[in-house]
Parts: sequence; structure tokens; C-alpha cells
Amino acid sequence: MKSLSPNATYQEVLDWMFSRLPMFQRIGAAAYRPDLHNIQSLCEQLGHPEKNLKVIHVGGTNGKGSTSHLLASILQEAGYKTGLYTSPHLKDYRERIRVQGICIPENEVITFIQTQADFLAQHSLSFFEMTVGLAFWYLSSQEVDVAVIEVGLGGRLDATNVVDPILSIITNISYDHTDLLGETLAEIATEKAGIIKQGVPVVIGTWTPETKAVFEKVALRHQSPLFVAADPDWPLYDCPLGGWYQQQNMKTVCQSVALLRQQGWDIPEEAVVSGMQHVISNTQLRGRWEILNQQPLTIADTGHNEAGIQQIVAQLANLSYRHLHWVLGKVADKSSAKVLPLLPKDAIYYFCKPNIPRGQDAESLQQEAAAYDLHGQVYPSVAAAYQAAQQAANPTDCIMIAGSNFVVAEVL
Repeated sequence: MKSLSPNATYQEVLDWMFSRLPMFQRIGAAAYRPDLHNIQSLCEQLGHPEKNLKVIHVGGTNGKGSTSHLLASILQEAGYKTGLYTSPHLKDYRERIRVQGICIPENEVITFIQTQADFLAQHSLSFFEMTVGLAFWYLSSQEVDVAVIEVGLGGRLDATNVVDPILSIITNISYDHTDLLGETLAEIATEKAGIIKQGVPVVIGTWTPETKAVFEKVALRHQSPLFVAADPDWPLYDCPLGGWYQQQNMKTVCQSVALLRQQGWDIPEEAVVSGMQHVISNTQLRGRWEILNQQPLTIADTGHNEAGIQQIVAQLANLSYRHLHWVLGKVADKSSAKVLPLLPKDAIYYFCKPNIPRGQDAESLQQEAAAYDLHGQVYPSVAAAYQAAQQAANPTDCIMIAGSNFVVAEVL
């Protein structure tokens, strides 16, 4: 492995991280670790910074990013110095690690990687493992009052799962990463339930009979008080996140705030109201039913699995527009079989490949889509597809950008 220059720039450090070590975001399942040994070794190397943090650990299939940002925004408004770790990033790697909504400075990334490069290389840490270690190290050094930590993938074997949280949250369970987490909802729920810790309260956003049994069994085994956020009596707050699915995320956040208050956290109602209202300005959350233009109405949403696409299609059905133009791309290691049948057949599709190794070839996506009576042209890049949609759409049309985080990231 090529060593880093002592005077490496931020971009050179990033290049080293992205190209030299496994990264799920780029190469998929080959970067997934079968145990927590590597991250445990890194935490020991760093002096266990994760033990200095009061952590709210947020997992689930969909909604865990929005839930994490909403909670962080509320805690900021309540006067707590708040750390936030989420993944993946959309535009800038530093989006993953924030304090009070401000991204980790470039020099802190450089310092960490330069100091730990030999250890990271010798132990073949994955991109995600080193990033989690960086997050723990930085948030601890900043002496945050609380850290909201989002699970990357699954739960039981996720690198974030070395924390001892004050609260665990599992937003929901849907089909995603079935090659790694299991083919049934019960199997996926078992992996997600791996973040439930002994005696630590756990909030479940929504559940089905299949997942309910799993969560009840695991919570009972760990003597963890179990709460479900589906109560219809939770107030719905004014929030700039436009997706319908955010209503359930807000209920999950309300239940979590109630439990934090029981633990002694001072979170006045005004902080909840303000935190919901200012989540975008407080945490810079993007890509959740984000309106990019009004004429034509242009929407970007990071929804990409079965549950996410169902929500997008349902919300689109309640909009008024003349024609629907859909900029569509996906990663090759995710099955299309559950997603493509959900997409509207009367839309015009602009097939493209996200600019990552995992990106599915646009021609093959077009062929798969045709089997479901979805039709459109192939474009050499996300940018070209988006530009073509903009040129073809008239002011009364709608342009939807969805199917992959990476397609949304390139448009943003």
C-alpha cells in the first residue's frame, strides 16, 4: 500500500482513503466485515474515545438519517453541544461528522489519517471502519454533550455497534441489502436488533407482526424497555422535510425525546418545535424530497429500496403535472425485482449510471426496466440524463430524481 506523504493535502488524504482501502459505498459487499474485531482494535488504539460519548444509536432500513438529523437539531436547540455521525455523504465526505451542524474541519481529517495511517494500513481497516473511528475520536475531542450515531448497514455487525448508548432507535424494517442481512423481514430485523443493549431503552418506529416478534424477543433477553412510536396522538410539527414518510420519523423522534426527558435531559417543547422547523439549517440535511425547482417541479429524493420507492410513488400520485420525467440510476448489487414493478409506467425514464464502481450499467438497467414496461433513453452520465430531462420537460411537468443516493448526490 502506498504510504501517505507527511505533507499530504486534504484531497490526497481522501484519495488514499477512497482508493486504498475497502469502501462499501464504492464496491459493495466485499467491504462488509463479518465481525467487529477491526473497529474494536482501532478504538483500543485510540484510547476508546467511544466510551467518552453519551450516544443515541439510530438504526433501521429507511428514515434513520432523517431521524438522526431531527434529533440532533432538537438537541442543539435545547442547548446541548451535539455531535452527529451519518452515512453515506452526498457531496462532501466531511458531511458524515458534524458538531453543532458544522462539518469536521479538513485539518482534523488530515491529522487523524496521518497519525493513524500505519495502523489503518497494517490492520486493513475498511473505509467505513476508519471513518467511524475518526468520528468517535473527533466527537470525543470536541467534548460533545451528546452524540447521535447512525448505523451504517444492518446493526449487529456494523462498526458503530461498539457504543454503549443511552438510547437505541430502530426506525423500521424493509427489504434492503438482503444479500448481507437476510431474505426475510424477520432475518433483517434480527440484524437490526443487534444494536439493542442490556437495559437500554429502545424505540421502534414501526413494526409488522413478523418484526414485532423479533424485537420483543431481543428486548426481553436484554431487559431493555421497548417503546413503539406509532401512537397517532403525537403532534405533527411544522417541518421543511417534505416527504410524507417524515411524519413517521417525527413520531419516532417524539417518542425518543419523551424517553430522554425521563432520563433527565432538559428538552423544552420550544426546542422540539424549533428543532423540527430548523432541521435543514441546523444540520444541513439534504436529498429528502428536496425541491430543486418549481417550473418544472423538480424533486430529488434518496429513497432507493422497496419501501422508499413506494413512498415516493404514492406522494407523486397526489401531485398535479402534465408529464413525469424520471432520472433513474442504481447500484448493480441491489436487485431491481422489488423496485422496478413499483415505478409508474407512464413516466419517461432517463437511464444513467452513478459514477462509482458499484453503479449499474445504464444499458442493462434500461433492459431490465423494459421488462416492466418502463421506457426511456440511456445517457452517458447522471448529469447528461438530468440535462436531457430539463430540456424535454415543460413548465407544467415534473422531474423526479431517485433510485440511488449516488444519482441524487451527482445532481446536487
